[in-house]
This record gives sequence, C-alpha cells and structure tokens, in this order.
Amino acid sequence: FEDKVEKSQKENISIHSSLKEQLLNLQSQNLKITQEAENLTKALKGDSKMQGNWGELVLERVLEKSGLEKDREYSVQQSFTREDGSRVLPDVIINLPDGKKMVVDSKVSLTAYERYINAEEEFQEKFLKEHISSLKNHVDQLSSKKYEDLYEMESPDFVLMFVPIEPAFAIAINNDNSIYNKAFEQNIVIVTPSTLLATLRTIDSMWNNEKQQRNAIEIARQAGALYDKFEGFISDLTKVGKKMDEAKIEYKGAMNKLVEGRGNIITSIEKLKKMGAKAKKSLPDKYLERAQQDDFDEKLN
Repeated sequence: FEDKVEKSQKENISIHSSLKEQLLNLQSQNLKITQEAENLTKALKGDSKMQGNWGELVLERVLEKSGLEKDREYSVQQSFTREDGSRVLPDVIINLPDGKKMVVDSKVSLTAYERYINAEEEFQEKFLKEHISSLKNHVDQLSSKKYEDLYEMESPDFVLMFVPIEPAFAIAINNDNSIYNKAFEQNIVIVTPSTLLATLRTIDSMWNNEKQQRNAIEIARQAGALYDKFEGFISDLTKVGKKMDEAKIEYKGAMNKLVEGRGNIITSIEKLKKMGAKAKKSLPDKYLERAQQDDFDEKLN
C-alpha cells in the first residue's frame, strides 16, 4: 500500500510539473498574441512606421505562399538609381520570364479606415471619405514615382499597389468604383492579399512553363548530341569489326604458312628437335599433326 501511495505521489508530481510547464507555455503564447495584437492596433491607429512594417510583413507572407523564390523570381527592398541620380526603393520587384519586372508597393495608410471602423455611425461617412481620399492620394503618389523611367530595369507594364486588409479596399471600391479604373489608367493595379496571391501564382506558373520549355530545349539538344555520338560509336565499331576481319585473314594466312605445304616451318622446326636440339617444351600436337599430314600429302603428290 505504501508503494502504491508513493508511486501515486510521484505520478501526481510529474503531472503537476507537466501542467505547470504547459501553463507557462500558454502564458508565453498569450503574451506573444497580446503583443502582436497591440502591434496591430498601433499599426492601424496611425503609427506610420509600424503600419508600414506590418503591411510589408503581410506582403512577404503572401510572397512566401506564392511559390516564387526570393532573390531569384523576386527581390525585396532593392535600390535603383534614376538617370538624374535620385534613388528609389520599391518594396518588391517581381521578375517576369520575358525579362520584364513588376513593382509591388505596400505603403498604404489605413488610419482613416481604422477610424471609420471604430467611429459612431454619425461620423463614419466622414472617415470613409478620408479613407477613399487616402487611397486615391497614394495612387497619385505611386504614379508620380515613375518606376517605368528606371533605366536599371525593364519598364514594368503595371505597378501593383498592395492593400493588406481586404475589407479596407472592398469598402472603398463599393462607395467609389472609380478608384480602380483611375488607378488602372495610370498603370497601377490595386491588389489585396487574395488577388495578389492569385497574380503571383499565375507568375509562378509562367516561370514553371519557362523552366519546362528550357528543359525541353536542353533535352532536345542533349538527345541530338547523344544521337551523333551513338552514330560515331557505330561507325567506330564497324571499323573495329573490319580490322578484326582483316586480322583474322592475316592470322589464317600466317598459320597456313606454318603448317601447310611440303617442308613447312613446323615440320622443319620439329626435325631440329628430333636431330638433337635441346628444348624443354614441345609444339602443340594439333599443329604438329596437321603439319606432318600436310607434308606427307605434298610428298605423295
């Protein structure tokens, strides 16, 4: 009974220790979630730097899910110099298979949107107008950057303006559907996480097709080279066969000289042995018999 009680106590201590560890881990996770929530709240309440960092973080998460490889299919915060010497720093440059590049910009202020969400109903319209105006202003600012004038990269067909919160763009476009069209006229496409992901997946498919095409060309090239080498191998092998046939004929001729005719070489050499020449070895019987028979036949003739 004492053993069972002691064993039970040890198990309870182990369980309590494990539970304490889990509670501490849960506390740590809750603190982390709280901190992230506070950071998000700060980002949406007008902390411009925090808001920008959070938007770039969301953008990077979307890029990671797209299948594109960083520093190969896209690059982050790559600096470019204009012809007048001024420098620009696009958030993301996406490389396209045809050598062109696409710019993604995520510096969108959502302060007015946060105020709209948390405002009393009587003030919501005011903040909604400010939110729409903020998006339009960012479109104009993005257009004024003239990314197409950058001499270090191919002119992008479009610049993607990234809005990290889907409802923020949805509420704006529902109340002013001219935003998207006016941006499009300035070669700017407004995207959210879902629409950007779809665009990036399409680009990833383009890269996969490009790689497959390059692989097909390389396979065709290597197959042609292999065919040419195989033809050369057959040609060389045919030459070896001819040489072997010629050697066979030469060999047969040489052997005939050894064993054929009256007084052939083998018969003559064997006579030396019979006459007393000291030799430790003997000529093969099959050649001796053939030579002696041929010598005999010649004498009869």
